[in-house]
Order: sequence, then C-alpha cells, then structure tokens
Amino acid sequence: MSNQKPKKKKRLIIIVAVEIFLLLVLLAGILIYNKINKTINDIPRYDEEDKKIVKNEGVEIEGYKNIVIFGVDTRDNSLKRGNTDTIMIASINNKTKDVKLVSIYRDTYVDIPDIGYRKINAAYANGGYSLAISTINQNFDLDIEDYVTVNFKAVIALIDELGGITLDIKKNELKTLNGYVRELNRINDTNVAGLKSAGTQTVNGTQATAYARIRYTSGGDFKRTERQRIVISKIFEKVKSSDLKTINGLIDKFLPQIYTNMTNKEILGLAKDIFSYDIVEQTGFPFEKEAKNYKKISYVFPINLKDNVVSLHKLLFENESYSPSAKVIETSDYIEKIRNE
Repeated sequence: MSNQKPKKKKRLIIIVAVEIFLLLVLLAGILIYNKINKTINDIPRYDEEDKKIVKNEGVEIEGYKNIVIFGVDTRDNSLKRGNTDTIMIASINNKTKDVKLVSIYRDTYVDIPDIGYRKINAAYANGGYSLAISTINQNFDLDIEDYVTVNFKAVIALIDELGGITLDIKKNELKTLNGYVRELNRINDTNVAGLKSAGTQTVNGTQATAYARIRYTSGGDFKRTERQRIVISKIFEKVKSSDLKTINGLIDKFLPQIYTNMTNKEILGLAKDIFSYDIVEQTGFPFEKEAKNYKKISYVFPINLKDNVVSLHKLLFENESYSPSAKVIETSDYIEKIRNE
C-alpha cells in the first residue's frame, strides 16, 4: 500500500503537467488566431480576377489543399504583375498535414490560354494570377484556385523577423550572391553587407533572398528552384520553432505585404494547423525535360508532357489511376512536335 501512494501522486503530477501544457498551447493558438484575424484585413486582394480561373473538364482533386506560391521579379516591389521567378505548388494533405513542394521551372514551354505557347513565367505578367493559375491547371490537369504572391521585400521582412535562417553557401555561389545583395540594396534602399566567406552560416533576409535568386552557376534555373525550396523549408522550420512574440511580429510585418485571393476563413484555417504541417517532399517540374533553343529563345521542354503529368499526380496525390485529359494529350503532342523540330 505504501508504494501505491507515491505512484498515484506521480501520475497525478504528470496529468496536471500535461493539462497545463495543453492549456498553454490552446491559449497560444487563440492569441495567434486573434492576431491574424486583426491583421488579415490588411492583405491586398483583387477578387474580381477569380472568375477567370479555369481548369480542364472533369478535373476534381479531393482531399488536398493546393496553393500556388508566386515570387515576382519586379524592381518596384509590385505584386499584381511581373514575370514570376518562383512558381511553386504547395500541396497539403488535409488528413495527414504532409506538405509537398513542386517548383515549376520558369522557362517551361506551355500553352498559355488565349495567348499561345510561351514560357510559363509570362502568364502572370500578361494576365495576373488568374491567367497564371489557369495555365497551370490546363497544362497539368490541376484544379488550383488559391495562390499567394510575394516579392523581394516581403521575403526579406519575413526572414529578418525570424532572426535569419541557416544556409550552406558554396564557394561558387558567393560572388553572385553578393552581387544580388547589392541589387536588393538598391531596390529596397538598404545597406546590408554581403557575405565574407562560404560555408554554413546564419544569413539575414537580404542575403537569403539573394541566395534564392542565384541562377548563373552549374545547374542554372534548375538549381535556383532547388535553392528557393531550401529557403522556404528553412523558413518553415524556423516558424514552427518560434515563440509567440516572434509569430506576432511575423503576422504584423509579413501578411500586409503579400497578395492572395484566399478568404479570411481559409487563411485562418491554414494558420491553425501550422504546427502540424511537415514538408515531406520537394522537387522541380517537369521531371523529364530538355533545355534547348527554339526560334532563338531558350526553353525548358517537357519530354512527353502527358507522362510528366501522370508522374506529377502520382507524386502529389498518390493517384495511381489518373489518366491525362484530352487537353493535356493535345498539348503534349504539340510540344513533342516542336521539341523534335
């Protein structure tokens, strides 16, 4: 009997400790929810463009929240137009909360609705997010409706508020990175120092954004998209480990600088699960590709687009029974014809 009392007391202490911890987590969640709810109305939106988003007939993807992240290369830090240096699909499994990131190479040769065959990064510049999303949907059999657009300034502010992120800078990246630091200083009227040496180190927002822009090394734009996914993954890891004060600062400084068509309810729904998300896979697309010139312009040609799209659906949605739509097959056949000329 004497041994049972200490055991009961220990169990009681553990139960109380767990309850206190859960209460603190709940309180933190409520505070973050309320903070976002107050700041969310400052996000610029252009909802009238939503009516123009199109997808291929019969395409319905269930069980996933798919969002396109656009990073615009504009020297005036505008959000509504510009070529998209970053085109990334973030696919969230609603049940497991697993996140998969797929970068679409900016020079990918695609059919832009009502414009014709061009580089995919031209879609946003010509018709804003609605045309860019429609291009993704029709070329890859997706049904995406939501997007977030960021510019250099927003990414810099986010990383600086986090206290920087850790990156492994290679020797062949250092000179180009510092060149982009100087350019970002001119764009944002700042005076951030470059990096003195290569190696693993904590970098600030300007330095990290410069790193994500590097394309003039081995691997070109394919390697750049990998750097962009590394930066996003590092940001995500840092956010998940941040305290309440830091998260409040992020909400204040970052949300008003993005551009999205998601409703307040949708953003809050995503935010409440932020600590449950895990990035489980990241890659570039198209998987099978060929970089070559066509009419003196450099493109990334999908090698058999329809097979690439089948592999994309298998990766993102674990869909083994998906068959390409008539539109994707038509586009694929045309691209193959051009690629083989």
